[in-house]
Amino acid sequence: MKTRTLKKDKVNILTLGCSKNMVDSEVLSGQLQANKIDVVHESTKKDHNIVIVNTCGFIEKAKSN
Repeated sequence: MKTRTLKKDKVNILTLGCSKNMVDSEVLSGQLQANKIDVVHESTKKDHNIVIVNTCGFIEKAKSN
């Protein structure tokens, strides 16, 4: 009988919007890595099973800060 192995989660973070989003994505990436989760940023490979899209809903306010 063949046993099934669980594939470890791998997260791909896509960052859209302002430069503040890039910082948020970097912080999130660090937190995930600290919890032993593999993380890539805007990877074109299809080897991840989770995608996080980090986008911005307040572009004008972000530009003024």
